[in-house]
Amino acid sequence: MTELTSLLPSTAELVRLREVAAGRASPDLIVRGGRVQSPGTEEWLERDVVIAGRHIAALTPWGHVTGAAAEVDAHGCHVVPGFIDAHLHTEYTNLTPGELARLSVARGTTTVLTDPNAAANVWGAAGMDFLLRTRTPLHVFQQVSPATPGAPALERGGATIPEGTVRARLHDDVTVTLGESNPFDYGEVSTGRFREALVAGRRLTGHTAAQTGESLWGYLAAGISDDHNAATVAEVLERTRLGAMVTVMGSSLTDNTVPLFADVEAISPALRHMSFCADDKHALDLSTQGHIDHHVRQAIRFGIDPQLAYRMATIHPAQYYRLDQVLGMLAPSRLADLQIIPDLADVRPSVVVVAGDIVARDGAALFPNDDEIPAWTRDTVHLPAELPADLLRVPAPPHHDSARVRAMEMYNGYFKRAFTATLPVVNGSVTADPAQDVLKIAVIDRHHGDALTGVGFVRGFGLRRGAIAITMNCPNMNISVVGADDASMRLAVTELGRMGGGFVTVADGEVLARVALPVGGMMSAAPFEQTAAALAHGHAVTAELGCPIASPYIILSFVGLYVVPDLGLTERGLIDAATQTFVDVLMPGPADPCGHPRDPIR
Repeated sequence: MTELTSLLPSTAELVRLREVAAGRASPDLIVRGGRVQSPGTEEWLERDVVIAGRHIAALTPWGHVTGAAAEVDAHGCHVVPGFIDAHLHTEYTNLTPGELARLSVARGTTTVLTDPNAAANVWGAAGMDFLLRTRTPLHVFQQVSPATPGAPALERGGATIPEGTVRARLHDDVTVTLGESNPFDYGEVSTGRFREALVAGRRLTGHTAAQTGESLWGYLAAGISDDHNAATVAEVLERTRLGAMVTVMGSSLTDNTVPLFADVEAISPALRHMSFCADDKHALDLSTQGHIDHHVRQAIRFGIDPQLAYRMATIHPAQYYRLDQVLGMLAPSRLADLQIIPDLADVRPSVVVVAGDIVARDGAALFPNDDEIPAWTRDTVHLPAELPADLLRVPAPPHHDSARVRAMEMYNGYFKRAFTATLPVVNGSVTADPAQDVLKIAVIDRHHGDALTGVGFVRGFGLRRGAIAITMNCPNMNISVVGADDASMRLAVTELGRMGGGFVTVADGEVLARVALPVGGMMSAAPFEQTAAALAHGHAVTAELGCPIASPYIILSFVGLYVVPDLGLTERGLIDAATQTFVDVLMPGPADPCGHPRDPIR
């Protein structure tokens, strides 16, 4: 667990740092001959980085200090701090913390601020702690999950974490923020939680869900201090003009680096109030696109000055989240977390140093992942021995051969627009209609063993046949399954129970792809290369069934999310996100969008 004070120099370390900086003692390591990112000015400095133990003793002119125990040659390269991911859910990488470290540290991301809300829903507070611990050289700080379950009136969920536990964690040394909260919750309990975070000196992570005007103002007035949902230049400017830090999300759901950086002139007033996060990015995309290095590459590709792009990945989040006395900049007494970059635009470190140790070279980790995976983290998928026959049935009005339903249409990654559809009725039940790309979707309880199920309809997955299913419905980590027919959906759910959790694709009575995630039904402790390969196969097979979504499993995770307009779905039923109330799947009455534009699905 990365406790902030443990990363500060001890008294003995401070004594030695001063001796080395003053030339009275020899350093342990010198990173020599590089152009170093200035901590306080937007300059590249011709400096050697002089390191004693875990920390930086001094930045000196080239060749000024000699006699180090070891040296790293940085001539012709730039030297920058390790990258900081300002908002991540480790569970959605589908990797345990140690495997995430093996993948991401070698690419320069050495610190993550993580909201373990999925782990909280499966395991409670013990799960939150599990995701904060790793023996690998990855700094993991906590964004305290605000409420588990998120909305007891709307979902049953899995574990329950008392409000007192949440508030106490805000004062923990490992905590940097209160995690993302429901923007539509104006209740006294949540407001008191915001106040507790402010008293504890923590930032409040925002999830603004495309709000604007009064709705946004009401959310930020609670003390919410950042936003990782801003997806347009207008949204970024509105938020930064209100004092919020915008954390640019580049996830497997949607990559906001493209729309935000495509017009550098328009976004330029906000650039010094922006940082980066991967948020919900799975192992395959992390291994092919990169982690925070992807954001930096994109920013530079679109014309942002490299100095500023690198500061957005390092100094900006360190200062904003009050970590800059420890990390995020190359300065005396700070932790010696740095990377050597041969090509600023390519953003691929040749050497990564964490706490004074060389931990990666040329994109490969030099450390093992020997983290222990406790036995209690497995066997978390609990279903009846046989699924009920009417599990997925949507009864139709009597004597009808069709029915009008309220449904969800996917766009911009995980946003959902309400619409109405007329669907066939077969044997008294409303069925999916692949010809309209209106599929049945269900959220099924996997915590309590009774398979409580909410059913709805969704457009955007494009399956002509078969089904896909996951054990990662956000936020309660129930089963989510979407399909062209009930039989395929039942097969997929049954297979998830047999596997102990993960992702599956099925069709024509056969299981076509599996991604086994036995750790909480969310993560694999196998080498990240294996998990990434399984995801690639699953995506390819699902595409063959007609699905146009590049990452269908993770998108399916968020169809049920009820804090993102217009609609959501839990094991208890269909939810209007704006009013936080249940609505009927069957019409009459039009389904009114909750303020979202009618732009094309992307």
